[in-house]
Amino acid sequence: MSNPVLNEKFIDRTQVGAEPLTMNGVLQKTFVLFAIMVFSAAFLWMKGLEGHTDLVMACTTAGAIIGFIIALVICFTKKMFLTPVYAVAEGLFVGGLSFVMESVYPGIVQTAVLGTMMTVIGMLVLYSTKIIKCNEKFVSVIILATFAIAGIYLVQIIGSFFGLSIPGIFGSGTAGLVFSGIVICVAALNLILDFHFIETAVQTYVPKEYEWYFGFSLMVTIVWVYIEILRLLSKFNSRD
Repeated sequence: MSNPVLNEKFIDRTQVGAEPLTMNGVLQKTFVLFAIMVFSAAFLWMKGLEGHTDLVMACTTAGAIIGFIIALVICFTKKMFLTPVYAVAEGLFVGGLSFVMESVYPGIVQTAVLGTMMTVIGMLVLYSTKIIKCNEKFVSVIILATFAIAGIYLVQIIGSFFGLSIPGIFGSGTAGLVFSGIVICVAALNLILDFHFIETAVQTYVPKEYEWYFGFSLMVTIVWVYIEILRLLSKFNSRD
């Protein structure tokens, strides 16, 4: 999930370096991290096609746990050298989850990837044309909504250990579809925050080494969008 790993306080406390980061640099680092993630996901997908389903499930779980832990470490310590490791773990999680979903609902992954790409492009257009203005109020609302969703997921996860579940919103009924739609909207609007903070970092001459951190942040948000679209599509398919 994303993504107040970037915020104005992060920008303010960053020391100015001799060589500042650039937009192209951030995009290049993002591309490298995505390439690593895709390679990791493709590796696990191929293992699934070979019939190693136990390995797929184990790696998916391990990827989710390790990726979450590494993400926290990166967020709180700014250890940028860990970003490729995170990309590998995230690739295992995304690859395994996608393989399982595709096995149950053929064609769902392709639709989710296309939906994610359209969402990213759409948010970039809305931000660049200033149709959506990322002011202080907008930032506060989206970060609050993001934490609220994280809280709901946390309650659901804890409850699942005791055989409990939040009624309605995690099912395939109307409430579940509406909830997923809201989560996708919040995840997509987090992309606006990412674009804003990256642009601010360029303007305030944040050191070049932080290109990896901003690339990591952008990848976290895009993966979140993809997973939520995948979840929504699975709910729709389960209603058939």
